[in-house]
Amino acid sequence: MESALSAAFEILSFGAIIVLVVLGLGIIASMMGIFNFAHGEFVLLGAYTVYLFHTWGLPVWLGMLVAPISVGAAGFVAERLVIRRFYGAPIAAILATYALGLSIREAVRGLIGGLYYAVPEPLSGSISVGGVELSEWRLAIILITALVVVGSCLLLNDTTFGLRMRAALENPALARASGISTTTMYALTFTLGAALAGLAGALMVPIFSLFADLGLRFLIMGFLAVMLGGVGTFEGPVVGAGVTGALSAIMPWIVLPVLADVLVFAIVIVIVKFRPEGLITGTRGK
Repeated sequence: MESALSAAFEILSFGAIIVLVVLGLGIIASMMGIFNFAHGEFVLLGAYTVYLFHTWGLPVWLGMLVAPISVGAAGFVAERLVIRRFYGAPIAAILATYALGLSIREAVRGLIGGLYYAVPEPLSGSISVGGVELSEWRLAIILITALVVVGSCLLLNDTTFGLRMRAALENPALARASGISTTTMYALTFTLGAALAGLAGALMVPIFSLFADLGLRFLIMGFLAVMLGGVGTFEGPVVGAGVTGALSAIMPWIVLPVLADVLVFAIVIVIVKFRPEGLITGTRGK
């Protein structure tokens, strides 16, 4: 019973981390039709922000509050200087975001080298449930993820801002005729996606430590989750992230850790092969 509870908690907490990473990526992919290959590096920037606050002697939790704001601002600048030039050219956009991500990653590598840097958890205690010690920080991540998912869903589906954003991305010509600034909506959408990536990096860095390639693994898993869940809805990537995260947490309990990721990739590829539109289909997108 204790092993089952421990495994369930590990699955839930890791799945929450993947959902956080994928949420921003899914919003950009589903609503803008762009696969952002710099998303992993926005995660890295969020983690690096928290690390800087820690090295400056400032509270880690303060860095976690600042990270989504600073990374969101970086995403806004990137959209205005780079991304906006490639709307309607998805292949060129992929190359542009890949080059942007590579530049960010190597810049961070130049600052921290090839080392791993530990960042303390804001909540270092644990809660005993059924004889199993559950990390307070992992519980906090699960709760924060749930709040962020619900908040993002409400923002995009039940507010005037969300309505304007969807209108600008689904039918730009009609939106412009209605007085909506599509360029502003594109910038804000990309900024939101980058901010969510920064939050994901900030929350996960105490668990995984900071290193230059932190975002790479989660970028790959993020794209698997988006493809599995389906592009075109808010819910699709979230569901895909939950399934991918659960598989990634379960597999090391069943097979050797070196085989776990391979099996996760294989399972997702098989599902996408027989259901290429994803688990949840939709028509949203630019």
